[in-house]
Amino acid sequence: MSAISHIEPGRPTPLAGRRILVIEDEYFLADDIARHLASLGAEILGPIPDIEEAESLLKDGTTIDSALLDINIRSQMIFPLARALRSRKVPFVFTTGYDRASLGAEFQDIEVWEKPLDLPRLAHALAALMHRR
Repeated sequence: MSAISHIEPGRPTPLAGRRILVIEDEYFLADDIARHLASLGAEILGPIPDIEEAESLLKDGTTIDSALLDINIRSQMIFPLARALRSRKVPFVFTTGYDRASLGAEFQDIEVWEKPLDLPRLAHALAALMHRR
C-alpha cells in the first residue's frame, strides 16, 4: 500500500518544484517513495536502482536539491555517491535496514531512516534539510 498524502489543490508544499534524487533498489519501496514525494510537488530524479546510473546523473551536472540514498544498492555500498553529493553540497538522508554503526565515522552527521519508512515524516525531514541549506 502506498502512503501518499493528500494535499489541498492550489496549496503549495515545501517540496513543490524541488528535485529529489531517489536511489533505491527495492522496486515497490522506490515506487512508494517516488509517488509520495511527487504527490507533494517534488520532481523525482529516479528512482534509480543502481549506483552506476546515479553516478552518470551526477556527472552530467543535473541539479539536485536533495537525495534519499539506500545504503546498500545491489550489494554495493552507496558511500562514494554520498561523498560526491556532499562535495556538491546536496543534502541527503540514508534509508536502510542496517543500523547507524554501518555508517562509520564519516557519515555520523547524516540522518538515517530505518525501513519500513514513515514517508510523511521523511518528506518533512527532507523539506527541513533543504530549508537549512
